[in-house]
Amino acid sequence: MSREAPIPQERIDALVNELIRDAEAGSYHLNPDLGFVTDLAAGLLVNEERHGYRSCPCRLAVDDRERDRDIICPCDYRDPDLSEHGACYCALYVSGDVLTGKRELGSVPERRPTEEERARAREARSASIAGTGGASGGLVPPLPVWRCTVCGYLCGRDEPPEVCPICKATKERFDRFL
Repeated sequence: MSREAPIPQERIDALVNELIRDAEAGSYHLNPDLGFVTDLAAGLLVNEERHGYRSCPCRLAVDDRERDRDIICPCDYRDPDLSEHGACYCALYVSGDVLTGKRELGSVPERRPTEEERARAREARSASIAGTGGASGGLVPPLPVWRCTVCGYLCGRDEPPEVCPICKATKERFDRFL
């Protein structure tokens, strides 16, 4: 069994600083426990070395970027988890109420669908778009419309943006909407 080399502390610290900057820029809050954030950052970097992407360290990745893209940090479930539970699944991100102590941090149930549920949803979306002319009611926009799967940001352009201007998710986190 091969052992992975430990992640250098400088890389972990750099990622923690990046997470702090990105959270502040996007009006999000990181868990106030810096040691906890540091441990999660180390897990993100381990997963990046294993899989080539920063999948959530609290979930099992399948080593397939397309199948795992919903759990690439920030995951698709962050915003609904923050709204409903005050934290994302791994508790890297917390709500303002949790940050200020108005709400206690509790457990967050897994909302990631099973592979079977995801396949059914893809089939239903494809059938809906094919059968109705898409969400536009048959009208075709002049440019493709892309939707960020993390925050819902929509943009009309030939290709999705490299980085979502709202939540900072990367290009592969966009789906063709129309």
